[in-house]
Amino acid sequence: MEKKAAAERLQELRAQIAQHNYRYHVLDAPQISDAAFDALMQELLQLESLYPELVTLDSPSRRVGGTPSSAFQQVRHFLPMLSLENVFSEKDLRDFYLRLQKNIAAGQISWVGEPKIDGLAVSLYYEEGIFQRGATRGNGYYGEDITHNLLTIRSLPLRLKDAITAEIRGEVFISREGFLKLNECREAQELPPFANPRNAAAGSLRQLDPTVTAERPLDLFVFSLNGIRGIKFPATHWETLQYLGALQFRVNPHVTLLNGFEEALDFCRRMNGLRKELPYEIDGAVLKINSLDEQEQLGSTSRAPRWAVAFKFSAEEAVTRVEDIDVNVGRTGAVTPVAKLAPVLLAGSVVKRASLHNEDILKQKEIMIGDEVLVHKAGDVIPEIIEVLKEKRTGREKPFLMPVSCPSCQRDLKRLPGEVALRCLNPACPAQLIERLVHFASRNGMEIMGLGEALAEQLYTAGLVEDVGDLYSLHKEDLCKLERMGKKSAENLLENLQKSKGNPLHKLIAALGIRFVGDRAARLLAAHFQTLPRLVAATKEELLSVTEVGPKIAASLQEFFGQEETQRVLEKLARAGVNFAALPGGAAGEVEKGLPLQGVTFVFTGTLAQYTRREAKEIIEAKGGKVAGSVSKSTDYVVAGENPGSKLQKARELGVKIITESDWEHLAALS
Repeated sequence: MEKKAAAERLQELRAQIAQHNYRYHVLDAPQISDAAFDALMQELLQLESLYPELVTLDSPSRRVGGTPSSAFQQVRHFLPMLSLENVFSEKDLRDFYLRLQKNIAAGQISWVGEPKIDGLAVSLYYEEGIFQRGATRGNGYYGEDITHNLLTIRSLPLRLKDAITAEIRGEVFISREGFLKLNECREAQELPPFANPRNAAAGSLRQLDPTVTAERPLDLFVFSLNGIRGIKFPATHWETLQYLGALQFRVNPHVTLLNGFEEALDFCRRMNGLRKELPYEIDGAVLKINSLDEQEQLGSTSRAPRWAVAFKFSAEEAVTRVEDIDVNVGRTGAVTPVAKLAPVLLAGSVVKRASLHNEDILKQKEIMIGDEVLVHKAGDVIPEIIEVLKEKRTGREKPFLMPVSCPSCQRDLKRLPGEVALRCLNPACPAQLIERLVHFASRNGMEIMGLGEALAEQLYTAGLVEDVGDLYSLHKEDLCKLERMGKKSAENLLENLQKSKGNPLHKLIAALGIRFVGDRAARLLAAHFQTLPRLVAATKEELLSVTEVGPKIAASLQEFFGQEETQRVLEKLARAGVNFAALPGGAAGEVEKGLPLQGVTFVFTGTLAQYTRREAKEIIEAKGGKVAGSVSKSTDYVVAGENPGSKLQKARELGVKIITESDWEHLAALS
């Protein structure tokens, strides 16, 4: 076929495939068979392979998965992606409504009600009607570029009917049926199942290889539009949703136009009643002021719009039986009782275990082996026993006593002063070592893909590793001898270990598993000391001089780095070439990457005219800054409102810059 004819045919194919995608994935009303659709797609791919210069940004071939990426780039949102204010009762919702009435001239408020899909929020950027880029929410101001993964979602249009330039917001999710099939497939491949549909969707969108994402049953509902060019903007949110539907986006069919509080409340009740019948997970209902003028009039805090609210449903509950109680030994030696439950379906996943946290909780709830119990998922994620159904006891239940010795190494357990947890204080305890390996390789640590709990246990049991430093001395020949570890898997693991050597310093500090040192503290320590040797040698006073590092963290750091075992591990890591220094550009920039007020400390004194203290603090923290309670030499600005107190005089004595509320507002707006 000649190039001109090929170009014309490709244009026809793109239009046909887009329309069939829309009918199948949005309208659920296909017009052709799967085989006929596949034939159109195959013809398009063949023509594009002959004439690669004819491939366009709206070509359906972009959906099949692109080249694997080594990392996600940060992108700035056109407008901040704010969270929603949550309410948990009808009384709280009424209070929210009454607050709105005070600020809106109209007597009866018109709302739009939407199901609150339990998925992952995304922003979609279109230029002249062509999909260009998509990103996660991130910190609300900057998100991760996940364009190649979003392209695999068939209900996402690549070309819009109108040539507009706009940012559309939506929620990516996996249906209940799709989630069950996905987990069946993973179990057949001897892979760990996903915990729930939301985690599965989030994990799929953060895959570095889009071909993996393309195999996941992701879907999308859109719910807002931020116009930039080419749009005659609707006057209401309801009209906006109708327009998005006309552009061939998938809009939730349960969105409803509501008038007044009673209709809004009835919508929330109705959605709660439909919760188990819907083909996807929802965890609440969202109510938005319909008038866009009123939305603009009400405005937003730094965290949430004042014109919308999420009515969160109570966590789903279920009754099951405690079949046994076991104990886990964590990486810090804490011994935690865990209830083994008769499997029960709860909030989208099968629950088999629930942490009992510590001996005091176990006694307080009077949980016995054999008890029937009421369980839910705390925060809709973590299985938790709410209460024992004592009226169902038969007399055959057995009490559980915490062990006096570690189940892993048999050393005596101790309860340290001021702590409720029993601990194994043996640094060579096998259970602790395995947990440290898992933590070191986790997403919050060095991000070594492929190294989970099962492999960590194998590595330790086979004598290949005794601590995290040994990971970098592994050889392919030894790995291939392990169960279910083929040549390719071994090569991938070694490649991921090699990549991890170049991680930023804060990733290594967090991966070491120091008590009380999480991601935030690790970033602050990396920013302050710049190299690991400087951190290791730091005095207590030097540690306490770091922002947000108190006596507890300082003592934990000194204890950790003072151990001979730690010194041996660090020597191994150094010999392996693991990065011990802040990367070029400075670790300070890693604390809150890209945020304009990063590292700037404010102190407020007196009463602000336009903001509450909480709102002001949220604005500063959202942009990477910090609000302190007292003035010191490290304070950058003191914001003086009406009737300032002694902090003003302290600022003058220390020479700290004093600004007005108006100055601060201008500074925050510019940053």
